Amino acid sequence: MGFKTVLCVTEVEHSDQDVRTAAELCAEVGARLSVLIIKFARRRPIGAGVCPEHTPDVVRLERRIREIDTVSQDIARLEKRPSEIKTLLEAMRAPCEVDTDYCDQACVGDVVRQRALYADLTVIGPSLLNDDDLGPLAIDASLVESGKPVLVVPQGAKASLRPRRMLIGWDSRAETSRAVRAALHLLSGAEEVRVALVDQEATGNGNDTGQRIYIETYLARHSIRAAIDRLPSAGQSLTTVLTQHAIDTSADMVVMGAYGQRPLRARIFGGVTRWIAEKPPLPLFVAR
Repeated sequence: MGFKTVLCVTEVEHSDQDVRTAAELCAEVGARLSVLIIKFARRRPIGAGVCPEHTPDVVRLERRIREIDTVSQDIARLEKRPSEIKTLLEAMRAPCEVDTDYCDQACVGDVVRQRALYADLTVIGPSLLNDDDLGPLAIDASLVESGKPVLVVPQGAKASLRPRRMLIGWDSRAETSRAVRAALHLLSGAEEVRVALVDQEATGNGNDTGQRIYIETYLARHSIRAAIDRLPSAGQSLTTVLTQHAIDTSADMVVMGAYGQRPLRARIFGGVTRWIAEKPPLPLFVAR
């Protein structure tokens, strides 16, 4: 089953890059694009906190006026942004819906999770990746909280939902198995699929390797013929080894499982984006 609805999360001041990338991906597979525009509330809720009794009334009034002015500016910008994005998407002839939400940072996760639940895939583009406030929250909510897959598209990456060459980073974890399951229709349409086993020991009898046989058989039953590559880490991290192998084999997309505890800031932003930044950028399909 292919992707029918793709979610793109963006901040009101982000460029159009992420939305454009997501729309181009949707056009490849005939999917509908759902855009969620977020704006953080930058002020304390009116009435929150207690001013010291010695603070003059005029000072408290000025503070309140500034808070109201900030909210008004935020809402005005948030109301304007959807029309800009709709104009862009209409020019691209992209079927879409555009929603907005003005919320405190603590509520962002739930807002994104609710939208991700009704999408097949969330696309995390360069602008969101570079947003240290919204990015980690959006990834955590869309990947962990909703249980749906995420496609990470770093700056400079050429992403496609019809990749020709794909690399799976296999480690026998349940998260990786779910990532492969979520990517089956992408894998079945690829011309070449490779499975990388990093520092994996033989688990079968004789000369047979259990993991190799199991993953080959599983993929073959879905009409996917895969080459198995055994890779030594040589002291390097798993992500570094996989990235280099993806480059060496000219992979168009890497499939991985995201494991670890919430939040995923260390896992995604502290790990994945670092090894993408150190090498030529590659789209990363992640599920948990």
